[in-house]
Amino acid sequence: MIFDFNSESDLSEWAIVDDLVMGGRSDSYLDINKEGQGDFHGVVSLENNGGFASTRYRPSPIPLSGQLYCKLKVKGDGKDYQFRIKEYEDERFSYIYNFETSGDWETIEIPLLEMYPSFRGRRLDKPDYAARQISEVAILISNKRNENFQLLIDSIRLE
Repeated sequence: MIFDFNSESDLSEWAIVDDLVMGGRSDSYLDINKEGQGDFHGVVSLENNGGFASTRYRPSPIPLSGQLYCKLKVKGDGKDYQFRIKEYEDERFSYIYNFETSGDWETIEIPLLEMYPSFRGRRLDKPDYAARQISEVAILISNKRNENFQLLIDSIRLE
């Protein structure tokens, strides 16, 4: 288990990283709702060259041995999101997997070895993720439009 959201969850190691770091105006939050789920919500604004909102979690490095999938149990709003992994905390790029949400509870199965390296929206000429360890996970929304969003998260786990 990478993170199990519940009414007792401590979100102090989760951080919000919105386009404010680049002068944008998007605004997001991660809370625990009354049902005990993670509630990542807010508004993405294209104003001032903005356009993304994200939340990230930096656990102690998690060594991987044989796990080929990350499974997100989520209830989205029909919008597209990205799941991101950093193998090492000091990497400037992330490994990316794009996923769609249906509006219902679903399990998104992410094949780790298909995650590709990206920096600031550009695919890098580097090998795909080798699934050796995880030092950061993040969820990002950036659909190139002004929009409200909400993604409920029950769990993030490895298999």
